[in-house]
Amino acid sequence: QVQLVESGGGLVQPGGSLRLSCAASGSIFSIDAMGWYRQAPGKQRELVAIDTRSGNTNYADSVKGRFTISRDNAKNTVYLQMSSLKPEDTAVYYCNAAIRPTANQAYTVYWGQGTQVTVSS
Repeated sequence: QVQLVESGGGLVQPGGSLRLSCAASGSIFSIDAMGWYRQAPGKQRELVAIDTRSGNTNYADSVKGRFTISRDNAKNTVYLQMSSLKPEDTAVYYCNAAIRPTANQAYTVYWGQGTQVTVSS
């Protein structure tokens, strides 16, 4: 059983910073891409940032220059450093990862349970 567990969300003032973490655990043979999505109330879930195993990263235009995604492959963990936060960044943030549980299985996308980020004064 594979699990993704996020942490680091909370309430922050505009202009502040937060660091989200997402650790994958369980039966893991290999991990390909890892990423972060978010969903604000009444809106569709959207991609925030993604990090491929080869180290390539992509960001939503709305967060470029403010958010940084990184990963620690030894710990099966992906991070999202968020700076210069704005009220419009308020959302539930979800991590996901493409994981191959065993050598005989194909990659499957797993999701974390989500962590709330609220940017408000």
